[in-house]
Amino acid sequence: MGDVYSPMMINILVVDDDETVRESLTYVLEQEGYQVSPAASGRDALAKLQGEVFDLFLTDLNMPGMTGLEFLEAMRERQPHLTGIVLTGYGSVETAVAAMKAGAYDYISKPFDVDDLLLTVRRALEFSSLRKENSQLKRTLRSKYRFVNMIGESPAAQRIHRMIERVADTDSTVLVTGESGTGKELVARTIHFNSPRREQALVAINCGAIPEHLLESELFGHEKGAFTGATATRVGRFEMAHGGTLFLDEVGEMHPSLQVKLLRALQEREFERVGGNRTVRVDVRIIAATNQNLEAMVRERKFREDLFYRLNVIPIEVPPLRERTEDLELLITHFLDRFNGEKGRKVEGFTAEAMSLLAAYEWPGNIRELENLIERLVILEGGGIIGVDALPEKIGHRNVTAAMGRVVLPDTGLNFDDTVSEFEDALILQALERSQWVKNRAAQLLGLNRTTLVEKIKKKGLEDRYHPRLRQAEAGSASEYTQ
Repeated sequence: MGDVYSPMMINILVVDDDETVRESLTYVLEQEGYQVSPAASGRDALAKLQGEVFDLFLTDLNMPGMTGLEFLEAMRERQPHLTGIVLTGYGSVETAVAAMKAGAYDYISKPFDVDDLLLTVRRALEFSSLRKENSQLKRTLRSKYRFVNMIGESPAAQRIHRMIERVADTDSTVLVTGESGTGKELVARTIHFNSPRREQALVAINCGAIPEHLLESELFGHEKGAFTGATATRVGRFEMAHGGTLFLDEVGEMHPSLQVKLLRALQEREFERVGGNRTVRVDVRIIAATNQNLEAMVRERKFREDLFYRLNVIPIEVPPLRERTEDLELLITHFLDRFNGEKGRKVEGFTAEAMSLLAAYEWPGNIRELENLIERLVILEGGGIIGVDALPEKIGHRNVTAAMGRVVLPDTGLNFDDTVSEFEDALILQALERSQWVKNRAAQLLGLNRTTLVEKIKKKGLEDRYHPRLRQAEAGSASEYTQ
């Protein structure tokens, strides 16, 4: 919005057949520092569009040859995003309404008050600036949330991609479940920005982050005087999302008393603001998300059964990162590329031993934890290949216990075959890393026959996955991902 407060950068087109009015408008606006280009008719004004770029136009409505309304229509065809203000000597409501329908931002009655004129101009320029920013944001978001931008080649990731494709062009309610940090909001945004509602708002609210006594007002709005501190009428998130999508994050945290009101809003698509008695009707699509087991909460009477079924029309479960480790290298490559660019660093990757430890880690914070770790390592390491020593102790600790020849059994148990396989992978990769991938030397370090080691490497696909030269060759092949 910086342009709004730099008048010398603003070029305004003034259209009026009355020379006195035209000169008066030009003088007032130039005194404020705006650049002004006057035109005596609509046709003259349209001709000026060929050689000049304008930020705003003011036009009279009652002009010979081409009326102000006809000029507005012509402008809407040629430059639909250019904001306009109309001047009318009649001040009739009908004329003003017709002008607004034709695309005008506002109207001013003649003779005009200078202060009112300048205030309307400033507001129109603010509106124009916000509209440009919003248009750019929408283009960015549409690009950011394309299906191809969701990294994942694992079966679990592909299932989510297919589900999103199926539901995006519908208005059906979606319930996204999964642990914290798995990317539930990413799924919601991808659905919205690939739906027919993509040009309208996606309004998000975290139901677990707002106190109960404020959440109702946040959702449904309130009338002036509804409670202490309600000094003005406020529109809630449902109304903000009219025509678009409302994303109810952490819906499982909602208090039971408010669940009843939410259920009615979902069923009827109508509600009353807090402290009001006028029914407000909205057209919104609902996408909800939770990291809790709502079915278990229903059995425990902590969540309404009827609300659960109203939300759970199309369920999408986002798996934790530990269940889609096939995607780990793609995600790491993406985050390295992203943070190298953002932070001006040149980290090339991880050693095979470090990659082995990252693959073996459970990632309780899921993709968000991985993203934060890569950002931290890029900043602290700055460049080169990141080794085991740079990894946090909680990730490197598994290597320490392996080297000592013992594994700590968790209270929850473990998968024996997977653990043994990961232990074997880690030992082989350590040996290969220390021998610069010379297999004879690696086999000696492990006390194995070279043929046996080569067979194990081939069977496990370790060379394809972890060989440094192969990783560098494939580093640019990862798809874009946003978390």
